[in-house]
Amino acid sequence: MTSPDTSLGAPEGTPAEVAIDAVRADAFTIPLEHPESDGTFRWDATTIVIASVTAGGRTGIGYSYAPAASAALITDHLADVVTGRDPMAIGAAWGSMVHAVRNIGRSGAASCAISAVDVALWDLKARLLERSVVDLLGGYHDGVPVYGSGGFTNLTDRQLTDQLSGWVDQGLRAVKIKVGTHPDDDPRRVELARGIIGDDVDLFVDGNGAYTRKQALALAERFAEFGVVWFEEPVSMDDLAGLRLLRDRAPAGMDIAAGEYGYDIADFRDLLAHEAVDCLQADVTRAGGITGVLRAAALADAETIDLSAHCAPQASAHAFTAVWHLRNLEYFADHVRLEHMVFDGVLEPEDGALHPDRSRPGLGLEVKWADIEEFRVHPGGGTT
Repeated sequence: MTSPDTSLGAPEGTPAEVAIDAVRADAFTIPLEHPESDGTFRWDATTIVIASVTAGGRTGIGYSYAPAASAALITDHLADVVTGRDPMAIGAAWGSMVHAVRNIGRSGAASCAISAVDVALWDLKARLLERSVVDLLGGYHDGVPVYGSGGFTNLTDRQLTDQLSGWVDQGLRAVKIKVGTHPDDDPRRVELARGIIGDDVDLFVDGNGAYTRKQALALAERFAEFGVVWFEEPVSMDDLAGLRLLRDRAPAGMDIAAGEYGYDIADFRDLLAHEAVDCLQADVTRAGGITGVLRAAALADAETIDLSAHCAPQASAHAFTAVWHLRNLEYFADHVRLEHMVFDGVLEPEDGALHPDRSRPGLGLEVKWADIEEFRVHPGGGTT
């Protein structure tokens, strides 16, 4: 394939004079080093969908962790409605994409496709203006605090020790482990995790909706004995009443978090309206991209509820600097590994946070197309 040109040469015309002339999508499924599992799922590979949007001789890059079907949605349903538009008017392009998937369904693969293109539009606009995305957002923060995330339920005690110790050695101030596959063993694993990280690092757990309400209540009490301060999806995100029950009755000092499966603003509205969470989560690669995250953030701000970034650390590091009530960013082990494989220009934690590089245009990323070609699962296509 011909790689999109993201060079820093002078744009063809001023930003006001250019229009989007190409949109394409590519998808790659990259195997894990070892299979992984959480309380409700098991996987052995991760698929990344990469959207490329071109105008004025520059190409913006966006991405989503989504099925290859999202790439097909971009090429078949989104590319035509974005091509020809003003790259400075991201909101208009975003609205056209939402309208285009009306009869397909807004959630799931369609929202991931919109997210990838939206992130690419922000990257493109920033490149055309020769600024970083964080500069365009005019954010509240210079960086985003990160917490180490992994602790998969199929890890041996030795593997768990090595992973958690590595994050502590990196200077991360919080870590999270998965729970829920073997509820009877979860208190032991949580106690082990506390022993590994010591008393000065915050400990989070993520049930991925594996528990019943009563199980989650009982385990919250046990986890509190080991200083757990964050209990993510103790029950399914769809169980708003159950989340509210846990929020009301969890031990003092333990926050209930959910929202990573929010695809539209109504999902975040419902979590907040039911007072179901102490901390809301949003995923920039699922929730409608940077534009979608900003909408969710406004709701959180109105309720004075913190918003946490779910995964995709390189895109999230820029997007969430613009979140007023920012909590943290999930530095997810799978995505950290994959983004190093896929991109040049990857940020590394400094003082427990990711700080976007304002000297680099856009997101500061370049795709290593040749390195990932062997993992291709979608032929690539769109408007040219």
